[in-house]
Amino acid sequence: MAAVKLVSRRCMIGSIRKGLANAIQNNTANILHHFEWKNTNAVLTTKSQIYRCLSTISAERPVVRTTIDEEELRKFVLLSQQWWDEQGEFEALHALNRLRIPFVRDGLLNQRGIPPLDITQPLAGFSVLDVGSGGGLLAEPLARLGAHVVGIDAVGENIKIAHIHLQQDTMIAGKVKYIEATAEDMVVTEEEKFDAVVVSEVAEHVTDLSHFIESCCRLVKPGGSIFITTLNKTQAAYFLGVLMAERVLHLVPAGTHDWNKFIPPVDLQYLLDKNGFVTRLVHGMFYNFLGKKWSWIQNTSINYAVHAVKIDSTKSQTSERKFKNDSIST
Repeated sequence: MAAVKLVSRRCMIGSIRKGLANAIQNNTANILHHFEWKNTNAVLTTKSQIYRCLSTISAERPVVRTTIDEEELRKFVLLSQQWWDEQGEFEALHALNRLRIPFVRDGLLNQRGIPPLDITQPLAGFSVLDVGSGGGLLAEPLARLGAHVVGIDAVGENIKIAHIHLQQDTMIAGKVKYIEATAEDMVVTEEEKFDAVVVSEVAEHVTDLSHFIESCCRLVKPGGSIFITTLNKTQAAYFLGVLMAERVLHLVPAGTHDWNKFIPPVDLQYLLDKNGFVTRLVHGMFYNFLGKKWSWIQNTSINYAVHAVKIDSTKSQTSERKFKNDSIST
């Protein structure tokens, strides 16, 4: 009798195992559809978590048009763990701080026209939005200069890395805030809230440049500044920015840049003008692959930087009224 029970139990276990095996085999496609491996931690993460920032409809946010490119987003998800490796995939971006931090600092101070009260904190009192902040490579140095910085990024993993790294410096932890969001998301609640919006090495990765620039411009206060660094759409930019950087020297992963999304300075200036900005400066930048250093150059055929200021209509109207009154009195 015991032998019969044992055989029955084994048959039952065998049936269960067979059923589970069939279920797994039949549903493998569905399982793979819902899950993928993270690049560095080998932890399964649902696609809905990785791409939740792409959703334009949520219970907490109104419908927002997005310019995020899913393929571009996927690239930076895979690179998210490497942000603070100064000899890694973002080495050139770390080196670019040598130019872009003084570029933002001097642009803001020149626009204000008043010397800073504290030369060690020249950006004290300025509010800055860093669009596409990544791991915080630009946000943290700007905060050390005294600015209150909000960094936004569409990749949640980037925001997590930025948060973790920020906690290592208690002097600026209270000056930086990171949000998983897009420029389009921010317009809903933060329109004309920032003294400066920085868009560094981001514009060449979006799907709708015109709408993206419009959203960034709407976040700037009247009289405030927008700072943009990007790549020109030239053969020289393709040769150095794509062929050499990606395929020959492997400075960045292959596929990081799409030449079709590169932007001629005249097109960028047109979009800024269209959104009520006056361009103050357009300057070329050059990266020395051997010396691994950036420098300013007059030629804008490869990399370039733009500083533009939002027209303050209230000041313009005040000046116009003053001019009319002076004319009448004379």
